[in-house]
Formats: sequence, C-alpha cells, structure tokens
Amino acid sequence: MLSNAAGTGSLTAVARTVYRTGRPRWALVPAGFVLTAILVGCGGGAPEGGVDNSAPFSPPPPPPVYYVDPDSEAAQQVDRWKNAGRTADAETLRRISARPSAKWLVGGDAPVREEVDAYLTQATVAGQIPVLVIHNVPDRDCGRQDSDSGGAATGQEYQRWIRDLAGGIKGRPVSVVLEPGAVPDAVGRCVRNRTERLLLLRDAVAVLKSTGAARVYLDAGHPGWISDTAALATTLRQAGIDDADGFALNVANFVRTPDNVRYGQQLSDALGGDVRFVIDTSRNGTGPVASATVKGAPSWCNPPGRALGEEPTDAPGLDRVDALLWIKYPGESDGACRPGEPERGVWWPEYALALARNAAR
Repeated sequence: MLSNAAGTGSLTAVARTVYRTGRPRWALVPAGFVLTAILVGCGGGAPEGGVDNSAPFSPPPPPPVYYVDPDSEAAQQVDRWKNAGRTADAETLRRISARPSAKWLVGGDAPVREEVDAYLTQATVAGQIPVLVIHNVPDRDCGRQDSDSGGAATGQEYQRWIRDLAGGIKGRPVSVVLEPGAVPDAVGRCVRNRTERLLLLRDAVAVLKSTGAARVYLDAGHPGWISDTAALATTLRQAGIDDADGFALNVANFVRTPDNVRYGQQLSDALGGDVRFVIDTSRNGTGPVASATVKGAPSWCNPPGRALGEEPTDAPGLDRVDALLWIKYPGESDGACRPGEPERGVWWPEYALALARNAAR
C-alpha cells in the first residue's frame, strides 16, 4: 500500500525520472488517484447508483516541477482577502500563489546556511525543485537610481557567505540564478573593481557546482541592456560560464519571451552555440513600456499595465531554453519610484492583483 510522505499531505512520490539535461525531477501522483485506478480496474460496468466506472478517467494535471511555497506573500494575501470577503480578488490572486517562484537571498544578518537548509527541506518534502536567486555580490547596485552600492561589504565576506549558502544545499536538487545584473554591469563598467567582480562570480559558480546538486545560471541581463553580445559573451566566460549550466535572461524585467529567446540564441551562438538559458516570465505578459519613463520614474520600476507572463515550466519546447521561471516575485515592488509606492522588495498586493487581472484578459 502506498502511504503519504511523513504521514501527511495528499501526494505520494511514486516515480523519479531525469531531465533530458540531467536535472532530477520528481513525478508526483495523487495517492487517491492510484487507489481510484485500482478500484476502477477491479470493477465492471456501472455500479448500483448510476456511477459508470467504465467511462474514461482523466487524471488530474501533475503538480509543478518547481517549488510552490504554501506560505508565500500571495498565499497569505489570498487568505486575508477571503476572510475580508474579497473572494473574487482572492481567487484572481491564486494565479500567483499557486505558481512556483524563486526565493531571493540578499545577505543580511540571518544565517544563510540555515535559511537555505530550511527552504530546501520544505521543497524536498513537497517533491519539488526550489529556485534560488543569489544577489549579494559587492557593489551589486552600481548604476541604479537612488541606491547605494549594496551587497557584501568585501569580497572576502562574499566568499564566506557563498560557502555558507552552499553548505545549506546538502546534495539536494536546486536551480540557482546567480547575481542579477552582475555581469552586464561589468560589461557596462559601472563596477568599481571589475576584476574582483568577475573572480568572485567565477568562485561562486565553482562553489555552487561543488555541491553536486545545483544547476547554476549566470545572469546576462536582457535584450534591451547589452547589445554587444560578443562583449557580453567574453565577460560571461571570465565570470565562469563554462563551468555553469547556462545563463539567465530578463530577471525582474518585462521583455516578451520571443524577444528573449532570439537574444538568448544569439548570445549562445557567441558562446559556441551549445549554451542553454532560462527566462524570467513573471511579469512580461504585456511586454515592456515603450518609453524610458512612466510618470516621472524609470519604466522598469513598477510600470502600470503589466501582466503575468507564461507559467513556469521545465519543458518550454524552445531551442536551448531550459526553463521559463518566475524569478522576480510578482507583486514585490521594484522600489519607491513614485509617491506612495513601497520600497524595493516589499509586497504590494494591489500591484500583484493588477498583474493577475491583466493576465486573464
């Protein structure tokens, strides 16, 4: 008899397969479905009461490959709105709460090893693969409007932090997006110590890959950032792309998926033609704003009228694309760019609701 993992939950892991690219993937089937299939197979015709067990049975869709945090900001907001009687809004927001998204690790006082261990433990119990975003390299926010340099204070501090983070993985499968903006900023040369930046990224790739379980994607910006793909490819090599699993595009941005695919293929060609990539589709459903500014603020910062993009998947069916991911959490503010907008990283439920509503149109 099949039993639920740890004695709880409605799903039982019954098979393990492997991605075509070598990534571990858990196939989950509801335990109730297994029991139903057995009972249907044992019966014949319609039982008393009119239920026809001989009719074709359509199994429920498989759960997401990537981890859905049941305690996410959106999930908590759904509960709050349901309790407040905003049932329609709560149902709309489920378009976010029920989808997998990434967890950002940005430094600070919290012990990162314990944080990663706890998160990966939850994902393992769920039978899903977590996605982590590492964003703590020194001078990480160079060139950003109204921002200090951000990130770890020194290269040595960053290296210690990366090793602590890797220690929390403990051989469990995880996908990692490494340092959004770090490589494009090195191409644009706003970084104060470019040589150190690239050495730190190369070291981070090596440390994460040494876990034997992490798929690592170096961030490479988006099509509207670095037009010189040859220069970007050179910098990616200096940052350790040859030891990584590929690169990431469109993190926290709004560029449409087909444009990212074309750009990614061009960049992959510049790297030799066999380098794979992932795309952030969390907010690109209506594409970017055409103008550079919106209501006096940069158009990349909480632009109105945006929508959720394609749902996360590990099988997008696109040339050299490993996955479509929700890397930026839909509904977290890009910054207090206009009066009344929350600070960067703060949950903004009304903006999240607008993203979900616009995606349904």
